[in-house]
Amino acid sequence: MSAPGSRTRVGKYELGKTLGEGSFAKVKFARDVQTGDAVAIKILHKDQVLRHKMVEQIKREISTMKLIKHPNVVQLYEVMASKTKIYMVVEFVDGGELFDKIVSSGRLKEEEARRYFQQIINAVDYCHSRGVYHRDLKPENLLLDSYGVLKVSDFGLSAFAPQIKEDGLLHTACGTPNYVAPEVLNDKGYDGKASDVWSCGVILFVLMAGYLPFDEPGLPALYKKICQANFVCPSWFSAGAKKLIKRILDPNPNMRITIPEILEDEWFKKNYKPPSFEHGEDVSLDDVDAVFNDSEEHLVTEKKEKPESMNAFALISRSQGFNLGNLFEKQNGVVRRETSFSSKCPPNEIMSKIEEAARPLGFSVRKHNYKMKLQGGKTGRKGHLSVATEVFEVAPSLHMVELRKTGGDTLEFHKFYKSFSSGLKDVVWKSEAITEEK
Repeated sequence: MSAPGSRTRVGKYELGKTLGEGSFAKVKFARDVQTGDAVAIKILHKDQVLRHKMVEQIKREISTMKLIKHPNVVQLYEVMASKTKIYMVVEFVDGGELFDKIVSSGRLKEEEARRYFQQIINAVDYCHSRGVYHRDLKPENLLLDSYGVLKVSDFGLSAFAPQIKEDGLLHTACGTPNYVAPEVLNDKGYDGKASDVWSCGVILFVLMAGYLPFDEPGLPALYKKICQANFVCPSWFSAGAKKLIKRILDPNPNMRITIPEILEDEWFKKNYKPPSFEHGEDVSLDDVDAVFNDSEEHLVTEKKEKPESMNAFALISRSQGFNLGNLFEKQNGVVRRETSFSSKCPPNEIMSKIEEAARPLGFSVRKHNYKMKLQGGKTGRKGHLSVATEVFEVAPSLHMVELRKTGGDTLEFHKFYKSFSSGLKDVVWKSEAITEEK
């Protein structure tokens, strides 16, 4: 759905809602206006790229990612640039995150977990063979398409600056702490292949156990557990699974099992299906060169276009109102990370109410036009919780407000939301039909 307030065109793509945000990039849903195909567009600010002296590395990563065509890796289609931004057009995967499956199911059966793990290893092995390391493998970066096929996202794009020094090792500590290998935390340089394998082992444990092997409220205690590989496999793990996980979660990267050895493991090989490749057309890297050569003729512009008119009340009914009890419950097995509500209050009053509701909960607030970023003060299980909000005008006296989690733990977001939403009741409007339905 395009934002009710405006439509933005970049080249032949019409931008829609924000799918996710990171420290370097924002990802938006988009549609090719010529074919109607859905894609996702990753948007980077050029000034950040230049400030971090990352041009050559990003150019190399993007060129490599364009050449990678694997059934278990999200495809990078093309790259565009405006005077201030870089746009990477990637495959839109519509089946949700593997994370949602774990949250809704608790844990997966060993056979199902093995099937996903085999697909992850296939993807990681293929990318490693082309010199690309992920460095932030976790369930949130594992997507499922509508057929249930696993796709690894952000491969080579999650951390653009692999700082490889003369010793041939990476020196940038990145990734989600619970999934990060001990040698990454020790900051003495690490091998990207071995650290990705460790993260794969943590993911396998989470898929089969339904919880993390290393989990402590404080980072020092968490790091100590990881560096000592202090974990216990649940009793329901088979002997073969326990043996493999212990070989993967070896704190010594030189002794850790490698992917060629994993591919020969008896537990791993059960019902294993090698990936099948489609032979596509040749890939051109002309767009990558154009983006980084500041070629004026290839620059695109972001153009705001007037949206199609939509009956405001139809739009509100689609948003399901603002039911404080049910909006964040699981829907079709998926845990939602966003919602929207409607209001008849002026936008400035809505913004003030959001700020009033957030500050007592320990959140700092940054405002820009009619967008706000709420940043939690406490460090949670996955860093600081952050929430983005935006106010759109639907009609002269009617506004829609979107809220979405942009960082931190999803379950912590749900807890925050229950307290936060009670402070917004005065500005929320619901039609009578919605109220009766609920």
